[in-house]
Amino acid sequence: MSEGILGLDEFHRCVDLQREIWGEADLEVEPATMFVVAAHTGCQVLGAFDGDRLVGYTLAVVGLCDGVAYLHSHMTGVHRDYRNRGVGRQLKLFQRDEALGRGIRLIQWTFDPLELRNAHFNLNRLGAICRNYQPNLYGVTTSPLHRGMATDRLLVEWRLDSARVVAAIEGLVKNPVEAPAIIELPGELERWLQENSPEIGKLQARLQEEFMMWFAKGYAAVALRTTPGARAYLLTPWSDF
Repeated sequence: MSEGILGLDEFHRCVDLQREIWGEADLEVEPATMFVVAAHTGCQVLGAFDGDRLVGYTLAVVGLCDGVAYLHSHMTGVHRDYRNRGVGRQLKLFQRDEALGRGIRLIQWTFDPLELRNAHFNLNRLGAICRNYQPNLYGVTTSPLHRGMATDRLLVEWRLDSARVVAAIEGLVKNPVEAPAIIELPGELERWLQENSPEIGKLQARLQEEFMMWFAKGYAAVALRTTPGARAYLLTPWSDF
């Protein structure tokens, strides 16, 4: 497996890969022109390859926070045949190296707090934190991935050269099981998502209330506890940034 910065031919392959990953029914596919603009304006368009085959990519755009440039990782996709093989992690680490090589120290992105595999990857494996909850960020969309639900999102902060991130990506941090604040998750979550249960809407409302309450008090989500029958977001006071 190799990684690389992409060009025009690969941009069109990214569009094709989007359709393979998310299906033709998802009408909100980023066109090749978006990748071209990103590549020519200091953003990132990076790919993972198996030989000559593009099997994953990430697209990030440039943002400004208090006058300092950072990257917002807008989209990352991995072909279904290459999932659970470390491709996504390789892409994120390559993304980190490329950004640090240009003096960029922060990458942000959003994820659905109900998607616990993403939460584990972002917080436990990459060492990112979350301090911002964004209710219905994209509105109710046509994407089957969103199941007609509100698109609530947690905003990830990945401080690329922080001691926390370095320790996480080097595998030096054990998954924590306790914290000053905990947001519990129901054991029925996966079944509710599969059935598109009305309980999901109630859960979204509770998570929104609890996350926003703790964030307002200066806490950050720093881990997902994944012990059997006791899954929860773990939060701790945060004043480092």
